[in-house]
Amino acid sequence: MIRLVIVDDHPVVRDGLRGMLSTGDFEVVGEAASGDEAVAVVTAVSPDVVLMDLRMPGSDGVSAIERLRDHPCRVLVLTTYDTDRDVLPAIKAGATGYLLKDTPRDELQRAIRAAHTGEAVLSPAVATRLLGQVREPALEPLSTRELDVLALVAKGSTNRAVAVALFISEATVKTHLLHVYAKLGVSDRAAAVAVAYERGLLRGRGR
Repeated sequence: MIRLVIVDDHPVVRDGLRGMLSTGDFEVVGEAASGDEAVAVVTAVSPDVVLMDLRMPGSDGVSAIERLRDHPCRVLVLTTYDTDRDVLPAIKAGATGYLLKDTPRDELQRAIRAAHTGEAVLSPAVATRLLGQVREPALEPLSTRELDVLALVAKGSTNRAVAVALFISEATVKTHLLHVYAKLGVSDRAAAVAVAYERGLLRGRGR
């Protein structure tokens, strides 16, 4: 039997998962509605696999995963969200797998069995996102001041005009632009402006 703990702040979701998994080689031995509660329940019942939601009131799923890192159980994230702000922290925290709540019953059961043996389990959308992160590592975000400088450059302002508008020296403007080029992976003003608009960095700042 694979002993499970279900962690989700919605009782209906927990009920549905319990009904789906209280059969065959699965046994639900505990439930929790927050990260703190999850840690307490897992410590008390020592499950094999934890199905962990991420966004919950109070202590969230990622913090719970980090606190369970040294526990012998496997943590399989089961959530609605597949954005970078959710996926990457969960994987880095120590989750064995990451699935979305629209995963069919058979696939979920196979994933739990795989996680139980230590196999990494990822939904196709999450796998694609992680692969994209490997191929294109996230660049450091531009600071507010760097965006101010770039927005004025995008409007055709010279370094002198930018300096006057922002009450800084031309040397400081040049330094900000060098940082912008490095962060955007470009080598000149025109390319910086083009990439910034392509990524939506100057949205709302006007052309």
